[in-house]
Amino acid sequence: MDPVAVPELLWSAAGEFADSAAAAAAATGAQGNLALHCRAIDGEGGRRTVVDTVAQTPPLRMVRAFAQADGSALIHLHNVSGGVLGGDKLCVSVAVGTDARIQVTTTGATRVYRHRPGLPDALQQTAFTIGTGGLLEYLPDPLIPYAGARYRQMMRCDLTGDGGLFAWDVITPGREASGERFAYARLALESIVTVDRVPVSWEKVTLPPAQGRLTGPTALGDYRSFATLLMCRGGQSPAAWLSLEKRLAALADELTIERQVVWGASTLAADGVVVRGLAHDARQLSASLPAFWRAGKQALYALDAILPRKIY
Repeated sequence: MDPVAVPELLWSAAGEFADSAAAAAAATGAQGNLALHCRAIDGEGGRRTVVDTVAQTPPLRMVRAFAQADGSALIHLHNVSGGVLGGDKLCVSVAVGTDARIQVTTTGATRVYRHRPGLPDALQQTAFTIGTGGLLEYLPDPLIPYAGARYRQMMRCDLTGDGGLFAWDVITPGREASGERFAYARLALESIVTVDRVPVSWEKVTLPPAQGRLTGPTALGDYRSFATLLMCRGGQSPAAWLSLEKRLAALADELTIERQVVWGASTLAADGVVVRGLAHDARQLSASLPAFWRAGKQALYALDAILPRKIY
């Protein structure tokens, strides 16, 4: 197994995957684990990526990996329970080995149901490691927090050498069609990206609608949904990132629609750029994110971005 396959995570995901059966039995919600290892192999037609399942505990599942035309592999993350409930603790770990390339998506929106009294907040932890020459594209569907939901989401990505990452996230205000706008109890979102163990991005956001006005001028303002797209790759020059920032900022201006959706782009402290969007309708964000992703992939890899094939 690639030496980067077992990262030293802030929340010690490796230890959680090794929880005893007794601890799992005492849990008050689902304790799902999914651990995958992606490796590059040489075969007829060139190099391709294969995916090995290291651990798989319901309700999390990966049914199979799909080979893509560029030699990468596509996997769909399944939550067979249909959503996230209070007390659930879901841990996903994906190790991308040297020169392996993987695209990860979901089979639908992440639905966080109403909190169950007396249980801890629902928690979803996602840990990615990307080895030298590897590439991970994490392209999940939007998050929909139902009325009364309490949810924590933690993502960590550790890159080695010139490993690369594209990862987006779209957060909605809830089930707007049912009148549930900012009716959730609490969302806590954290993401960390490191390159050769040095943090280049660390974001921590807590959204408690009942304790403050998310629609205030210092929060979301007139908008209701927001999106983030991280693009990182080790070993690139500062000038290359400034050039990409300029290109993405121009695209952001093109895709911004006054009073409907606004986009912006900026470099990270090192080794990456971030694109952010605000919109009245999450569908406007989901429709535009691929344009930024395509521009970034062309600039960093001289490759076309392939939208994930859905299976629903």
